[in-house]
Amino acid sequence: MSISFAAVIITIDGPAGSGKSTTARGVADRLDYVYLDTGAMYRTVALGFLRAEADASAEAAQEVLPDVTVDVQYQADAMHVFLNGEDVSDRIRTPEVGAIVSDISTLRAVRERMVKEQRRIGFEQEEEHGGVVLDGRDTGTVVFPDADVKVFMEADLDERARRRQKEYASNGKTVSLSDVRDEIARRDEQDRNREIAPLRRADDAIGLDSTDLTIDGQIAFVVDRVKQRQESGT
Repeated sequence: MSISFAAVIITIDGPAGSGKSTTARGVADRLDYVYLDTGAMYRTVALGFLRAEADASAEAAQEVLPDVTVDVQYQADAMHVFLNGEDVSDRIRTPEVGAIVSDISTLRAVRERMVKEQRRIGFEQEEEHGGVVLDGRDTGTVVFPDADVKVFMEADLDERARRRQKEYASNGKTVSLSDVRDEIARRDEQDRNREIAPLRRADDAIGLDSTDLTIDGQIAFVVDRVKQRQESGT
């Protein structure tokens, strides 16, 4: 049974494999809100770069971005991302995309465009569905700094690697655990030290360590915080 609350914007940030996407989807389902996966939007742009055989440079961005259109549609309550009209929701979940998405997302032109699109979609979905749950790396610090509820998720690196390896396997990709661990560690370093919108916990974000929590526990944690906010009227 879903729980109905007043319209809010909820942001869930954290490093790769921390469980933010699974948690955000579950929270949106529990609250009858819409889930916006901002990372999927960056992955879609990264796929555009791969297909254009372009490197992650400011010069390449000027060449590639005019020919890249990223759209989001909701089908059967699930978010689908489209690259130039093609549903690439599965194609963006590959090691090849994962290996370059951090570099692509550091480009100023890419971030400015995606943040603008994420705000537009977020406000539209909040108005249409009563609320939206976003997850990413800067949704609570840059995209929606005035979000009603902010959560920052973390988890042990080895646990995050196991989760990401399982995700790859579910999409038919076989990747060794050590390679996945190295990929995530490298992504962490890039995300935390990039010049533009680095990964960090917002000052007013609630911390959540998901290492030893079940998915249901993660979802319940966030839903409880939303409920507390609603009851307090703040």
